[in-house]
Order: sequence, then C-alpha cells, then structure tokens
Amino acid sequence: MELITLKSPREQEAMRRAGRVTAQARALAGSMVRPGATTKEIDDAVRKFIRSKGGQPSFLGYGGFSGSACISVNEVVIHGIPSKKIVLKEGDIVSIDVGAIIDGFHGDCAATYPCGAISEEAQRLIDVTRQSFWEGYQQVQVGRRVSDISHAVQVYVESHGYGVVRDFVGHGVGTKLHEAPEVPNFGPAGHGARLQAGMAIAVEPMVCAGDWHVKVLKDGWTTVSADGSLTAHYENTILVTDNGPEITTVTEDGAYD
Repeated sequence: MELITLKSPREQEAMRRAGRVTAQARALAGSMVRPGATTKEIDDAVRKFIRSKGGQPSFLGYGGFSGSACISVNEVVIHGIPSKKIVLKEGDIVSIDVGAIIDGFHGDCAATYPCGAISEEAQRLIDVTRQSFWEGYQQVQVGRRVSDISHAVQVYVESHGYGVVRDFVGHGVGTKLHEAPEVPNFGPAGHGARLQAGMAIAVEPMVCAGDWHVKVLKDGWTTVSADGSLTAHYENTILVTDNGPEITTVTEDGAYD
C-alpha cells in the first residue's frame, strides 16, 4: 500500500503556489467557453498560460495523454481529449480539468461551465455537482476519515436524483499528480485513512444526470455516461490543517472556478 505523504510547511507553501496557477488556468479556460470555440483553442491557451508562470501542465504526456487539459462536453464526464474538430455550441456544458506543476508540486482542479444559454436541467446538474464538493469539503477535518467525505458527496448527489461515478475517484496530491489516499465519491462513512494535518487531497465529484455507470471509449481516455446522460465535474485541491481545510486551487482574487 502506498504511503500517505504529509507536507511540511515549506511544501504546503509550494502547493499553494502550484494551486494558484492551476486555478488561474481553470478560470482562463472557463472564460473561453463560448459557441464556436474549439476545445483545442482552450487547451492551447491553458498550456501557454501555465508555461508563462514557469510551470508545466501536469496532464500533458501523462500516461500518453495529448492535451494540457481534459475538456469534456455534455455526456463526456472526464478525460475528454482536446481537438480542433470539437466545436462548442450553444447549450453545451463543458467540464475542464486542469493540473499544473510548479517547483515540483502539483495543483489539480476542475469545473463545469455553460456554453451560452443552457437548459434549467443542465444548470441544476452543474449546481448540484459543485455543491456536492462543498458537502464533502465540510468533512475535511483532522481526525475524520476519508469516507466521511465520500459519504457526504454521495448522499447529496443522490438526494437530487443523480448518479455519482464510482469507477474514478479523487486522490492525494503532492510531488505526484496522483498519490495516496484514494478519495471515492461514494460509500459508508467511517472508513479509510484518518485525516491528518499535512495531507493534501483532490476531492472531485463526477456526476451523471442519469445512472452512475460510465464507459471508456476506444481512444482509451474519453469517458462517457453509459446511458448518454449529461455529466458534470467539480474539483479542488485541499490541504488538511489543524485549523480546518484549506483550498490551494484558488485564484488571487479568491475565485474557485
């Protein structure tokens, strides 16, 4: 079993710097979501921005991934590959997942954005997914267990009639993009690793408007809802501290998406 790493004060400060750049990249990408834009254009902007800050995109080349961001449209829940062939249209919802490595440490965050005017149902899905993160966030307290987060997310999502993805989970973050512990978005409370000051985790609800089952397409990356329903994704990197949870993926003006 992989050991959970606790970040020193110096390492926590490095994670704050990485998180700030990552959040700025997410905000930039979100501002570019509009009818007629391609996901490749957004991806190019993310890559250029992160490099302009002295960092590198965490996702670029990760496991062979070709983009600097995962940009997932409508029924694509995660790992959408940026392409000049994917042109956004009015009514789409677009999930953008960004990672940046700065001075050896990663930030990781995601959000789902409306493309022009969207349906009430699509907006509700975005809102519930975002709020489910905050329900889990409230459980990030020293002494509680990882599955306390998981359970809070699941209960909130399912109370609104949606399905929370089980095949993919949140995770620890640090000098590696994916570290221990895994942070599922489902399951009973009171299980898993006990939260300790110095831990850093990415909590990331992935939600389907219909059933929770997903499938990975032939490209080996693109993951869609099995029933073709709309999907949404929301994520931030969180430091566990003695004073409560602290989000590192926040812009200089305090924005989380």
